[in-house]
Parts: sequence; structure tokens; C-alpha cells
Amino acid sequence: MAFKQETYDVAIIGSGPAGLTCALYCARAGLGAVILDRGMQGGQMAMTEWIDNYPGFHEGVEGSKLGELMFEHAKRFGAESTYAAVERIVGKDSDGILTVETDMGQLKARAVVVATGAAPAELGAPGEAELRGRGVSYCAVCDGNFFKGQDVCVIGGGDAAVEEASYLAKLCRKVYIVHRRDKLRAAKAAQDAAASKDNVVFALNSIPTAILGDSEVTALRIKDAATGEERDLPCSGVFIYVGIKPATDFARGALELDENGFIVTDNEMRTSMDGVYAAGDARRPRNRQVVTACADGATAALTIERILNEQPDRWRKQ
Repeated sequence: MAFKQETYDVAIIGSGPAGLTCALYCARAGLGAVILDRGMQGGQMAMTEWIDNYPGFHEGVEGSKLGELMFEHAKRFGAESTYAAVERIVGKDSDGILTVETDMGQLKARAVVVATGAAPAELGAPGEAELRGRGVSYCAVCDGNFFKGQDVCVIGGGDAAVEEASYLAKLCRKVYIVHRRDKLRAAKAAQDAAASKDNVVFALNSIPTAILGDSEVTALRIKDAATGEERDLPCSGVFIYVGIKPATDFARGALELDENGFIVTDNEMRTSMDGVYAAGDARRPRNRQVVTACADGATAALTIERILNEQPDRWRKQ
């Protein structure tokens, strides 16, 4: 049997900061909690080379190390973890119990938290994978501080790209906004804010074709969409904002998703299915940060604890 128990108070899908924080809060409240994931502890956070803005780590911390610490913290209070991929969530039965179907069998829970996260869409250009963490980034708030006084490129034309370019303009010497079309898709207010910065340069009708550098980024190669002419933009960092894909395919048809596949929740992390909650990047928060994901996880756990405590026949781990 893949699971130590047949029924848990809470099944948490995903072991990123939202899921691990939720597990910590649930276990500390005396709830039987199990974490289900096929990935490494920490999720996307674990693939971040260095995190410089998580409270309490004033000298910064490796993303993988922070994931390990969060996992051990949850385990200390009794949270369990199982290597399993969730395939489907089935609504409550007559006893108010949810069923979670996985590739390792099924388990039952009084509450389920979806904390599967989301991954930034990749550009797919040569050099992107090789230089990830060495100048290639998907988060200006996370990594912008490493490029103070340097030149950087931001790829994308939506709100996220343009807003993050304005943020980087406060830190960097020059910020190029590179977009393949002749107009940006971002809101006018965001465009106006970026245009007002003396050190923001727009490179429109420009298709990124390669990220250059050996051990670190040295330039972004772009091609003019009209003429086909290529040129290099010297820079130390390339920030990519070409979309985000939530890991919610298994929830389609069961939970309400928005047009981009993110789970719709209320302020207490409740979804459209009774007893199912969502936390972190899977529910499309405006700010995709470790600390905000943790806050979501804590909110979900506190909501669950309150609701389960209101049920006189609530099962609790022995």
C-alpha cells in the first residue's frame, strides 16, 4: 500500500512552498496531513539557484536548501509525504469524504489542497536552458538585485513583462523591452510607466533568436521581424515573460478554472468543489513569490482547521 493510512484529514497535492506551509500548519494543528508529489521538495523554488528576499535569511539561501528546510519543518510535526502523481479528485461521498486517485492507488481525505504550482513558459531559444540561473531568469523581483547597474533585456509584451521592466529600471543601467510585434499587449498605464523611464529602451518587431554567453549571459540576439536583419543587444541578464502554465490539467472538469487554466478560489482558498482548496501559483496570484505562496498555504490550512473543527464527527489522526 502506498499510503500509511486509508483516510487523512488533509491531502496536499504539491510540495512547493504553498504545499509545504499548508502541511506544516495542518500537522501542527493535529490534523493528519499527507503531501503527494512526483517532484523534488520545494517545487519551482528548489530550481532557483539563490533566493535573496525570503524573511529570516538575511544573507540569502539556495532554493533547494529552503525547500529541504520547509519539508523537514512539516515532517517534524508529523506530516507524511508520498511519491505519487494525482490523476483525479472525486467529490465527497455520503460521509463527506473526498477521494484522490493517484498512480499509486487511491486515498481518502476530508479536505484536499491543490498546490501544484505553475511553471514559466520557456522561450525555447538556444542558450536559454544552458544559461538559466546564470543570467537567464523568469522573475525580476527574485533576481533583479543581482543586476544592479548592469544592462538587461526583458522579453515579452504583456503586463508582467512591462511592469517588471519598470521594476528593473530602478536597479539597472539600461532595460530593453524586446517584443516580436509592433505593439505591446500590456495595459496603457503599464506602458506609460515604462516609457517614462529614461533607461528603458523598446525593441519592438524584434524576435529573440539566441541568448549568448559561455558561463554567463553576455548578449541577446534579436532579428528584425520585417527585414530579417540580426543584431546583438549586450546585456548581463535576460528576463523571460512569455506566459505561465499552471499544473492543473488533472483538475479540468472537476474544479472551476479560468481561461488560462488557473484554479478559481475565494479569499479563503476554497474552490468550486466542496472540501477542495487551492494555494500558491496554481490559483494565479498576482505576485508569484515564495512568501506569498506560503501565505496561501497557511490560509488554506487555517480555513480547513476551522471548518473541520465545526464538524462534530471529524476524524482526527490518533
